[in-house]
Amino acid sequence: MNWDQSEPPESAVDAEADRLVAAAADGEDSAVEAALRPKDLGEFVGQEKVRAQLDLVLKAARQRGATADHVLLSGAPGLGKTTLSMIIAAEMGAPIRITSGPAIQHAGDLAAILSSLQEGEVLFLDEIHRMSRPAEEMLYMAMEDFRVDVIVGKGPGATAIPLELPPFTLVGATTRAGLLPPPLRDRFGFTGHMEFYAPEELERVIHRSARLLDVEIDTAGAAEIAGRSRGTPRIANRLLRRVRDYAQVREDGVINRAVSATALKVYEVDERGLDRLDRAVLEALLKLFGGGPVGLSTLAVAVGEERETVEEVAEPFLVREGLLARTPRGRVATPAAWAHLGLVPPVRPTTGSGGQAGLFGG
Repeated sequence: MNWDQSEPPESAVDAEADRLVAAAADGEDSAVEAALRPKDLGEFVGQEKVRAQLDLVLKAARQRGATADHVLLSGAPGLGKTTLSMIIAAEMGAPIRITSGPAIQHAGDLAAILSSLQEGEVLFLDEIHRMSRPAEEMLYMAMEDFRVDVIVGKGPGATAIPLELPPFTLVGATTRAGLLPPPLRDRFGFTGHMEFYAPEELERVIHRSARLLDVEIDTAGAAEIAGRSRGTPRIANRLLRRVRDYAQVREDGVINRAVSATALKVYEVDERGLDRLDRAVLEALLKLFGGGPVGLSTLAVAVGEERETVEEVAEPFLVREGLLARTPRGRVATPAAWAHLGLVPPVRPTTGSGGQAGLFGG
């Protein structure tokens, strides 16, 4: 089966939703994040370059008394794209309308949203790369000329009725900027790429969230959580809440390094942020297949998961951490993977070009 590149398979989405270290938001996250989200750029932690550039864009627009340019935010889930869209609306003193690409399947869906916007309103379009092609083409004119053509009728008798739109600011968010067609990317006046957070930035996020949640946490406790948060504030906040639960039930409510480490061990999140699925993939690769190379389908069978789940859910983080490599011959473990699991790599032949000789200096 050929999966659409722009939409992960359902099995992968379900597996990701069940993970404590998932970067995607769940129902609980949506409710709690509303209280934890910073309200202005001064409160927003991290993303220094994007913040500084966006601050200039918004201040200039306010000084001109105009709506802000359209903004495109790209980056992995959980890094603050939705939060920044809300900050843009707040900084401009404008209301915000939130929708997503998958919700707009027809041009008429988009026309209904655009025609109801107020002047200066911010339209946040999440996962903009997953919008349907007809709606995408309608968006070109709306962004550039603040106008859409509504088609009335069908066939030779169809008539295009121009509909003027009030000036608005579109904030598009995408996890896959490469899937956006150039004509759409070119219509954004500002593009910001969200980077993963450094541990010290996540510590600041955790301390701020702890204050808002009325949780007592020391510097070492925050550092322990930050180190396991995969560079993602949403994961850091989720782990903080789980450690808070542990500290409340089994300790005195105060979070220190020992409490954080013990709590996250209970939830199977190790010191590098790997969870059960990540470690299962690494253990199968190392213990069953000697570090590889091994095919993705074979590896998926070994861990009892769907092929797409291993590829879409576990592999990206393992590759980013330098624990696994994708090669033309299959998946290969790196020396860091052996060291992380406390295993000794097998001795490889020094002749020939097969196996992992290159990775291990053979």
